[in-house]
Amino acid sequence: MKDIILKTNELTKKYKDFTALDHVNLTINKGDIYGLIGRNGAGKTTLMKIITTLTNKTSGEFELFKVMDNDLTEAKRKVGCLIENPAFYPNLTAYQNLKYYAIQKGIVDLKQIDEALTLVSLQQVKNKKFKTFSLGMKQRLGIAFAIMDNPDFIILDEPINGLDPIGISELRDTFKKLNEEKNITILISSHILSELYALANKFCIIEKGKIIKQLTKEELDLECSKCIVIKTDDIKKASNVIETDLKTTNYKVIDKNEIRLYDYLNNADKVNKTLSKKDINIMSLYETGISLEDYFKNLLKEAK
Repeated sequence: MKDIILKTNELTKKYKDFTALDHVNLTINKGDIYGLIGRNGAGKTTLMKIITTLTNKTSGEFELFKVMDNDLTEAKRKVGCLIENPAFYPNLTAYQNLKYYAIQKGIVDLKQIDEALTLVSLQQVKNKKFKTFSLGMKQRLGIAFAIMDNPDFIILDEPINGLDPIGISELRDTFKKLNEEKNITILISSHILSELYALANKFCIIEKGKIIKQLTKEELDLECSKCIVIKTDDIKKASNVIETDLKTTNYKVIDKNEIRLYDYLNNADKVNKTLSKKDINIMSLYETGISLEDYFKNLLKEAK
């Protein structure tokens, strides 16, 4: 069983009559890249600010490294965050900017600056001034700031926002490197599901402060994949026919009345006829499958 890095319990934040976060329950395990997805104003930043104690909760509670939120002095030292970009000085180099913040953080071993710059692929340009950096390089320097004191958990608010496709790809590679080579658990937010799909292994979709869906990448693939949905009252018999007569095991039993078949996508009629010949009661049979963007939009519509 994996260690729990973060666990929230009914976490709520209210501003007078406005509820920014509404009884949020989520769990992030060690090694996860946890994608927090929602529109601007959905509550993503509020959640991150509460976890990093940049703002106070109204009610509920959370645990960070199994430590309750009323005593996080030690636990916070294991966390790096990039919620609001640090104010880097334009006329200082990348190294000088990080050195300035390293002194503020009480970092004694300045080798950690070079290690952080290497991890985000900025070591070769560490002596260039910040004002000459591209947006992607500036974002990576922000990541270096967040990991400079060797955290076990980093929290990143919309780090991909505004980047071009190359910048997004480079930053994605950086996150994977941090996760795989340094075993850093990552909580990362975005308002675009497709941006996080190639990175995260777990997803949480939030709207108007409420969690409306949590799922793994495998579950997301299952929700979005093009397939033939078969509704029947005899799953066992239908599964047997699919394997013996249609000669495929490329299907999943969803519940006691639903099978999703990922073969025969252009020949649903054959599937229908084959099952009918075996006297299987078919309640419905149809093709389905949507894009990540449409899936996200549909969830938000259902949440209204």
